[in-house]
Amino acid sequence: MTSSNPPAAPVASPRVPSRLSQFYALTKPRVVQLIVFCALIGMVLAVPGIPTFSDVRLALIACAGIWLVAGAAAAFNCLVEQQIDAKMRRTAWRPTARGEISNPLTLAFSGGLCALGSLILYVWVNPLTMWLTFATFVGYAVVYTVILKPLTPQNIVIGGASGAMPPVLGWAAMTGSVGPEALILFLIIFLWTPPHFWALALYRVEDYRKAGLPMLPVTHGNEFTRLQIFLYTLVLFAACLMPFIFKMSGWLYLVTAVVLSVGFSWRAWCLWRSYSDALARKTFRFSLIHLSALFAALLLDHYLV
Repeated sequence: MTSSNPPAAPVASPRVPSRLSQFYALTKPRVVQLIVFCALIGMVLAVPGIPTFSDVRLALIACAGIWLVAGAAAAFNCLVEQQIDAKMRRTAWRPTARGEISNPLTLAFSGGLCALGSLILYVWVNPLTMWLTFATFVGYAVVYTVILKPLTPQNIVIGGASGAMPPVLGWAAMTGSVGPEALILFLIIFLWTPPHFWALALYRVEDYRKAGLPMLPVTHGNEFTRLQIFLYTLVLFAACLMPFIFKMSGWLYLVTAVVLSVGFSWRAWCLWRSYSDALARKTFRFSLIHLSALFAALLLDHYLV
């Protein structure tokens, strides 16, 4: 007697990402997009008035070179931290953590991107921008990832200097120099980085503890970290006023900076007074809005006022 049950449907094999999408994921595209955006702000602010076609062309070439070197640093970070990434839910999906891309291939990819980006910046932008961008690569991929991150809870503070470089790179690309205005933009991102990242670390603390990384919530506890976040937002508030004080921007930027900084400090205050993972997530997400909107306001102020 034949069975009346229908044949079982074949089990679909899990979809394997294409090799191209795997390499793209190694560059941490969302992070790199923010880096290039901040560099573009530096470029725009360095050029008075409406940019010429030559200015636009130079800015686009510089953005391409910076994107390539930033992507190279991200890929190298994935290579060095593949064992750590595999232990953390937030990063376990990365191709290196899953063993989908070999170490030699990842290293070659990172080196190729860095070499190409550096060549573009040196030949078609200027040597200063190339060397500053390469120094940023070394600062993030080697000094921060290899040395600071596994050794000290102040890794984010010290290593934040690399993450704060994009506006300086943009300014150098357009002017061939590093002016005080670029250093003000550097200072804002430098002070923004610790409260931004520590808010994330608070609700991901078990991941960092499991991975053996000495992040501030792991080494000094939840309450101490919350206090540091709040204090940093106050110092950041003062730094965000500097573009207006030094006449880099006008009232449009000032009003935006005050509203955003009050919002960030208020969330940090609430987080310090009464902790919850949900509030830490909201603080982290608002920090992204804070930086993006702050720099967007600088851009609008530059042209509209």
